[in-house]
Amino acid sequence: FAGYISQVLKNYSDHACDGEYVSLRCPHRTTISIQSSFYGRIVPSHQLCPSRYPHSYATLIKEDVACSVGTSLQKMLDECQDRRSCQFLVNSRLFGMDPCPGTGKYLLVWYKCRPNEYKSKVACEDDKLRLSCKKSMVIAIYSAIFGRTQGGSLECPYQNLGMPMIECQSATALQLMIKRCHGKRSCSIYASTYEFGDPCYPGIQKHLNVIYTCDNTPVLLPVDETQPPALSSSSSSMEPVGVGTEMALLSNILAAYAFITENPERAALYFVSGVCIGLVLTLLALVLRVSCRTD
Repeated sequence: FAGYISQVLKNYSDHACDGEYVSLRCPHRTTISIQSSFYGRIVPSHQLCPSRYPHSYATLIKEDVACSVGTSLQKMLDECQDRRSCQFLVNSRLFGMDPCPGTGKYLLVWYKCRPNEYKSKVACEDDKLRLSCKKSMVIAIYSAIFGRTQGGSLECPYQNLGMPMIECQSATALQLMIKRCHGKRSCSIYASTYEFGDPCYPGIQKHLNVIYTCDNTPVLLPVDETQPPALSSSSSSMEPVGVGTEMALLSNILAAYAFITENPERAALYFVSGVCIGLVLTLLALVLRVSCRTD
């Protein structure tokens, strides 16, 4: 439970060579969301997925290192999208026509784990976006886009100013939304270039699209490996002492519930053992009390 949100926000990747199984899996209450996929070969076999043919035979065939299949993404969507887990054998027949016979290929796939229940909110440029959750629940940011997308937005229709439909997005939108809203009951932010910078050409209308979920589990902020952690002594000193204790108690209760649901036999054994030990201790106490009264 404690690492649920951090697992959701993490970007996963996996690979498998021809003849191997690829296995994708997401945590409880989430499903697979395929981000990108590649099947073919763009690096020599001594770097990734060495050839299974004998060395003498492999030298007769020139290895193709510019080989790819355009249907790999669609195939991964068909096999794994919106599922909790999926597994299948990787081979060229799975993706249609083999673009480079005789060359050993491999599959690379990038995916995220999307919550089963999530909300989406959009704010037009210079408007205020407000997120909120019910009592005892906190915000978990899944994705955030600030800029202009190819499909546009129904809430913020673009005015045709004679500019081509160019997609442009802020590279720091997700990190900023996590910093502002992650783990809070409510938050607000302006969809402005002052907050997110301007990723587009001047004059292009932008919007902010945030996908989030409300969760009642303790939230761990995802670690951004590209930046050092920011510490704020003033904010930590103003945090109420009771909040940490309540979250720790809630975390222990949820962890105990998770253990019981995953190990019912062991939990029953512990319960019966505890009852037996309690009865023995009670019997000993009664014997001592009766002995003391007799004396």
